[in-house]
Amino acid sequence: MAEAHTVLGEQVRMPVEIRHADASSALFLVDAGAARELLAETGLEPLTVLPGRAVLSLAFVRYVDGDLGPYHEFAFSLMARQPGRRDSTGAYIHWLPVNQSFTCEAGQSIWGFPKLMADIDITPVRGGHRCEVRVDGQLVIALRIADGIPMPGGAGGASIDAYTSRNGLLRRTPWVMNPGKVRGRPGGTRVELGNHPISEQLRSLGLPKAALFSSRIGSLHMTFDDATTVLQTREGK
Repeated sequence: MAEAHTVLGEQVRMPVEIRHADASSALFLVDAGAARELLAETGLEPLTVLPGRAVLSLAFVRYVDGDLGPYHEFAFSLMARQPGRRDSTGAYIHWLPVNQSFTCEAGQSIWGFPKLMADIDITPVRGGHRCEVRVDGQLVIALRIADGIPMPGGAGGASIDAYTSRNGLLRRTPWVMNPGKVRGRPGGTRVELGNHPISEQLRSLGLPKAALFSSRIGSLHMTFDDATTVLQTREGK
C-alpha cells in the first residue's frame, strides 16, 4: 500500500484521519431490481434483506477537522456484496458530491470515489437537520432528518468497507468509524427530489418514501486507508 499520495501538489498520507465531523443518515428499503440495475456494471449484487428489497443509505456529513480540510458531503450508497462471497458485504458508493475541490480530487484519485462538485447546504432545523444538494443550480435532493432520541454508548459504531467503481476498476476501501453523541429513531425523514438524473435514479428505487431508520451522529471520528483493487469491472473490459 502507498504511504502517501500527491493531490494538487500536496501530500496526503495514509491513513487519512477525520478528527471531527457530524452526520445525519437514513436507511431505506428499496426495489431490489432497480438496485441491481444500478450495480450492473460494477461486479456487485445488492444485499437483499427481504424478498425484493435492497438497502439504500442516504447521508450528509459536515467535515470540520480532517486531513482533507473542512467540507460538506452527501452520500448515496447501496448495501452490496460480491456474488458468492458471504464475507464481502460493503457499502457501494454510487454518488458522492462535495463542496470543496481538494477533497473532490483526492477522493477521485486516491480511492476512486464518485465525487463531484456541488452546492451542499446543511442547516439545523427544528428537531433535526436538512441538507439540500444542487448541481449546476439544479436541485437534486433535499433531505431532512430528525435527530431522534439518545442511543446507548457504542450505538451507530459499525464500520463497513466502501466499494467504488471507477475507470474500469472495482475498489474496496477500509473505513473505521468512531461515533459519539448518537441519536436515532424509526422513520424520521422527509425527501424532496428534483429533476436531475440522480433524482430519477432515486425515484426508480422507490423514493420519496419513509425511511426504515434514521440517525444523527453529533461527534464523529473516522480513518480511511488505501483502496485495494477487487476486480476489473465490465465497463473496463
